Amino acid sequence: MNLSELSWPVIAELPRKTPIVLPIAALEQHGRHLPVFTDTLLLGEVVRRVQELPIAQQCLFAPVQWLGHSHHHLDFPGTLSLAGRHYIEMLQGLARCWIEHGFSRLVFLNGHGGNIVPAQQALFELKQEFRDYRELLLLSLTYWEAGGNPREAVSGLVQSQMGHACEWETSMMLRLAPQWVVGDVSQLPEVPFGSGFAPGYRAWVMPERSEPGHIGAPAAATAEKGEALFTFFARSVADFLERVVHWDGSWQ
Repeated sequence: MNLSELSWPVIAELPRKTPIVLPIAALEQHGRHLPVFTDTLLLGEVVRRVQELPIAQQCLFAPVQWLGHSHHHLDFPGTLSLAGRHYIEMLQGLARCWIEHGFSRLVFLNGHGGNIVPAQQALFELKQEFRDYRELLLLSLTYWEAGGNPREAVSGLVQSQMGHACEWETSMMLRLAPQWVVGDVSQLPEVPFGSGFAPGYRAWVMPERSEPGHIGAPAAATAEKGEALFTFFARSVADFLERVVHWDGSWQ
């Protein structure tokens, strides 16, 4: 079900255990070869494919929220971003609307790496605010983490993790909108992921990691890999939503 297509009386009649899916993405630089709307376009396509599967009839999907937390990309023109605290408060505001309407199962479906921590923080704080509302299920899921490593299902993948304007994203853009991919991606250099001071965490901004703005191996991208990745991610998200629909109130 699409929120944008329904009238309020129809929404008012929905069971309050209906999962509300709030897709969140970004508008930010994606190297020299991909458009700044890449994250939103890719998440939108994942959502579209999920909505073709049976579980979608038991969930309500909001429109994709294109403004994300992308301050680490602000050195590159075209990036639009909300600062961390403002982004957290925006997400909490969206969630509170649904809680006010009486809905108890909310899922932020994320399509941008910079949104991961703020989305988790937003939900963590909300749960403290509504700590006595035991039926309230607050979840955040990043679509490329929904089903494990796609290398086990997609042949020929070079990367073992999501990068930025990388093999995975470039492949999906070649499948979705090849007319917006600039130049011959087979000639693009690989930018290594690095260790990031693992097992610790190092704060970073993109120019410290990549001069062109991509991370990973976009030269390995193909439209065929993109189709396989979309299929894998949509099925994985749908499987997660099955768990949300059938949640029995226990700790999982």
